[in-house]
Amino acid sequence: MGSRPGLAALGALAGAGAAAAVWGIGIERHLFTVRHHTVRVLDPDALPIRILHLSDAHMAPWQHRKQEWIAKLASLRPDLIVNTGDNLGHREGLEGIRRAFAPFRGVPGIFVHGSNDLWEPAPRNPLRYLLGPSDGTPRVERLDTDALDGYLTDELGWSGLNNTATTLDIRGTRVNLFGVNDPHHRLDELDALPPLISELPTPALTLGVTHAPYRRVLDTFTDLGADAIFAGHTHGGQVRVPFYGALLSNCDLPPKQARGLSAWTHDGRTVPLNVSAGLGHSIYSPVRFACPPEVSLLTLAPRHG
Repeated sequence: MGSRPGLAALGALAGAGAAAAVWGIGIERHLFTVRHHTVRVLDPDALPIRILHLSDAHMAPWQHRKQEWIAKLASLRPDLIVNTGDNLGHREGLEGIRRAFAPFRGVPGIFVHGSNDLWEPAPRNPLRYLLGPSDGTPRVERLDTDALDGYLTDELGWSGLNNTATTLDIRGTRVNLFGVNDPHHRLDELDALPPLISELPTPALTLGVTHAPYRRVLDTFTDLGADAIFAGHTHGGQVRVPFYGALLSNCDLPPKQARGLSAWTHDGRTVPLNVSAGLGHSIYSPVRFACPPEVSLLTLAPRHG
């Protein structure tokens, strides 16, 4: 008789776990959402700039629901698209990216690489994610990165920012943008940025773009004068604890900053940091819990006064 309460507790626990799995695998990973933020970093007389921040699509060709939802985001009429990488989740993922991004043709945009723009994802124990950041060993199977970049640059008209910098005019504001290749695999070349930035015209606004928000990258971007920083990679923790948040960020970023708009401070300077929880997941870990897939729509607005 005394064992019945224990068995009942175990049964309840198993039932809760099963319900959470059904929710995270079957429902929440399809609940795409748009997060809205206003960031006051523009000159007082500047026109607002709407930035659509896309990240971590991890696209597979059969993910038609995701593709259709992304395509509809063109109705938000962004002035600039910032894509922080991990577009591909399958060797044929570009097929789905084409369907998803086609309505953005002609909208100014920039992009950087994440690891899943370079290497095909491989099966792994999803519980290893809870042990800390995944290792930086490149995948054996390379993806067709040249085809992806060719589509983004030649067909959409976007600019790659992998260890380089560029200038765009957005609604009358001269914007300097710089970025790095995937820091998770140590492909970032931070020392290459200062001379490139020094050759750009004096901007009214400077944006830094990275896939993985490692501290070394965020510190350097802050020192280089970024007025705002954009990143992805974390999936917002992917599995979050309700009323607590992310347990991990899959890098050295504090987990409390693994999703959304926060601030990054280095050497006395503080800048807005937007980390997108992203739109997808590895095809080998098809779950999101307390962390729905997302994009961010940030309105850069004039500073008060």
